[in-house]
Amino acid sequence: MRKRVIIMGAAGRDFHNFNMLYRDDPASEVVAFTAAQIPFIEKRAYPAALSGPLYPDGIPIYSEEKLPEIINKYKADEVVFSYSDVSYEYIMHRASLVTALGASFVLPSPEKAMLKSGRPVISITAVRTGSGKSGVTRYIGSLLLEAGRRPVVIRHPMPYGDLERQRLQRFANIADLKAHDCTIEEIEEYEPLIRAGLVVYAGVDYRAILDEAEKEGAIILWDGGNNDLPFIKPDLEIVVADPLRPGHELLYYPGEANLRRADVVVINKAEGAPQTSIELVRSNVLSVNARAKIIKTASAISVDGDIRGKKALVIEDGPTLTHGGMKFGAGMVAARRYGADPVNPRPYAVGTIKETLARYPDLEDLLPAMGYSDEQKNELEETIRRTPADIVLIATPIDLSGILKIEKPCVRVSYETAEMETTGLKDIIIDFMKGLG
Repeated sequence: MRKRVIIMGAAGRDFHNFNMLYRDDPASEVVAFTAAQIPFIEKRAYPAALSGPLYPDGIPIYSEEKLPEIINKYKADEVVFSYSDVSYEYIMHRASLVTALGASFVLPSPEKAMLKSGRPVISITAVRTGSGKSGVTRYIGSLLLEAGRRPVVIRHPMPYGDLERQRLQRFANIADLKAHDCTIEEIEEYEPLIRAGLVVYAGVDYRAILDEAEKEGAIILWDGGNNDLPFIKPDLEIVVADPLRPGHELLYYPGEANLRRADVVVINKAEGAPQTSIELVRSNVLSVNARAKIIKTASAISVDGDIRGKKALVIEDGPTLTHGGMKFGAGMVAARRYGADPVNPRPYAVGTIKETLARYPDLEDLLPAMGYSDEQKNELEETIRRTPADIVLIATPIDLSGILKIEKPCVRVSYETAEMETTGLKDIIIDFMKGLG
């Protein structure tokens, strides 16, 4: 009898683990996926065109809330945890639920799920969502472009729509974002890389994605998402830590696993963090990975207008505030630094935006940019329209005024990785390239 397996996921690692570990395994039968973290991604199926000959009908996807029900329904033998940026307390509650219902709880080996590339691979991952990993990826990409090395970025998956259509995606210009019907969250990740002159691949089938990326790029940059582990085996493993959340590097999965694997740990945002927090992060890194090279970088913030004395609706990156657990981002830093007066949007929020703010009561005087569906985009627009403010301070990686109808004056907040040390990230990349000849 085939072992019955349920894969707990969030439309990313779950599908990759299936493709790599279970799709062609005659001893296992994946009976269901569950979906968490990201709204509106359940009530789909992993299609037969992707799931292989052992699954002619595809595989159903359920909300994780139904996990006890489907363990019993399918008489599951194993439940495989396959998403990221979760606290140890959270993950052990999931494990206790699963084992109490008679199934085994599995954390699969990341090495067994890693593809091997014929190109040099630099991975950039993090210990938490919102650490500044994307800025580090762009900075490294710019260094490689300057050196004429033809980097191609492979991004952690964000397939929130039609999985068969999203099997293999290539983003080389802004028009590609519309062609692939991207959500706000996808655009926030892909557009800054495109504007930095980088070609980006993403999707569902990372074997096919890697094959195409290798044809185009001399060096592969793995841009990890949601602090997940790399899907492609790295030759240089860079991990970003956040001194504004000191201690989190040892309290979240798989952030600590990334930390233990790292060749280089970048303590980002160091320009705005207390020295005691920086030293705590450094001490924690050394306690689990004494061989890692540790460097500091800044997240340099700039504002493209005068905001002093103005009532500002601050809009921050959604995932950083939600499953990333940050209470503020670059927008709030900019508002405090440059004298704006943040407005509380809670009384004016509608629909799922109101529900999101209710789930995260620690978020004060700011609005997470949530746009996982057209309906949610409309609710975000309405919340912005209703909130009394002189300006909208947009601190998302993209200019939301180009996507949403915003009637108020908008001011952009930008943030980019900058060196802080004499021998820093640039020197590490130069040494790596020298090693390649």
